[in-house]
Amino acid sequence: MLLDTPICDFGWKAPDFTLKDPDGASFRMSDHLGGKGLLIAFICNHCPYVQGIGERLAADTRVLLDEGINVLAVMSNDYRTVSTDSPANMKLFARRFDFPFPYLVDEDQSVGKAYGAVCTPDFFGFNKEGALQYRGRLDSAGMGDAQNRKPELLNAMRLIAETDRGPREQIPSMGCSIKWS
Repeated sequence: MLLDTPICDFGWKAPDFTLKDPDGASFRMSDHLGGKGLLIAFICNHCPYVQGIGERLAADTRVLLDEGINVLAVMSNDYRTVSTDSPANMKLFARRFDFPFPYLVDEDQSVGKAYGAVCTPDFFGFNKEGALQYRGRLDSAGMGDAQNRKPELLNAMRLIAETDRGPREQIPSMGCSIKWS
């Protein structure tokens, strides 16, 4: 089912969480907040929207990380129902796109629910205080030609790093519904 993300709830405080990657290493959200903010991306392996942006997501997040803006990705789908999203397949998917960020398993789906994530991809851009400033799409290309794209997420995270505030105009992300158990 195709869904759009809700409008950004500016200032909403990110709940802390600790999740593991498919190899069992733990990552605590608050440890990654950083002085320039944090992007949390809810993604999964099977979604054609995530597959369609995979290379651009890896490239844009590499730029963010180089500029000191931290990135975590969370997979909240019920992988027992959607086996393509299993932790073993997450490792393959991350390797396929050469993701430069931790890709974490939301085993009990509590993080996805706490954040109100609705689809994949669903992007949450936080300032250094953990206040939500961006809830939009990756870029203007969507599933289409990315040659003349506007990198909206990259630009928004740079603005947040510089000013602690996100852009007032944001276009919702679009993708597959999260598969709840």
